[in-house]
Amino acid sequence: MTRARQALAPANDSSVLEEALRALLAQRLEAEIDAGYIAYELHPLDEPDAWGDLASFGAAASAS
Repeated sequence: MTRARQALAPANDSSVLEEALRALLAQRLEAEIDAGYIAYELHPLDEPDAWGDLASFGAAASAS
């Protein structure tokens, strides 16, 4: 806690704690977003489904 106080001086303890909680929530949100992309790792963009495949859609969208 001393290093945190020094890094955020002249902030008081409640400000240091608030900053730590803000960082924790940002880290958790980033982890949730990263976890949402796991589907793209499990299924390649050119894997077809009922609607076609994302690679073809992306190519068509870029061409228009």
